[in-house]
Amino acid sequence: MKSDLWVFEIEAQKMGHRCIAGIDEAGRGPLAGPVVSAAVILPENADLPGIDDSKKLTPTRRNRLYDRLYGVARAIGVGVVDAAEIDRANILQATLRSMAMAVANLCPQPDCLLIDGIFPIATDLPQKTIKKGDSRSISIAAASIVAKVTRDRIMTQVDLLFPEFGFSRHKGYPTQSHRAAIAQYGCSPIHRRTFKGVREHILKGSSHH
Repeated sequence: MKSDLWVFEIEAQKMGHRCIAGIDEAGRGPLAGPVVSAAVILPENADLPGIDDSKKLTPTRRNRLYDRLYGVARAIGVGVVDAAEIDRANILQATLRSMAMAVANLCPQPDCLLIDGIFPIATDLPQKTIKKGDSRSISIAAASIVAKVTRDRIMTQVDLLFPEFGFSRHKGYPTQSHRAAIAQYGCSPIHRRTFKGVREHILKGSSHH
């Protein structure tokens, strides 16, 4: 018996869809770094014990499932939109753009999309938005893991460029230590200048240009 996580996929199959992609993002809330989306097409018989919304998993478990997904998925696409683009467009538009990029990077292309959240993306493909989809659809749960691990790895790399901010620890989220570092050093080129918590400190950060 397939778990409840397959309900939306099975529903889409009943409507004749054969290539169903789950889409989710990571990084809407941070003060720094990109927003990253992933789109994942799973085979119908995918065996993925322990898969869940990435926020409920330990980093070790997430990394293990990430590797497993790259082994079993029919296709994985990733879309990354950087802080400058987030500031230009706004975080919602940047998120939807990263989701559309992730879908565009899928090969084969899907014939149906299951999207975490309430906002549809710009596409001609049939799509269904699912509130809290990362804990209700296996394809979206898979995408949430890929998006989160991809983004965490980007932030760990960025940490080497700007070690004073501690990005490898908090990944750009507004922790106390991150806020303290912004207050002390101003903002780096990857900080989101339109975000509260950053914009108040912009003038201080001129040394980072």
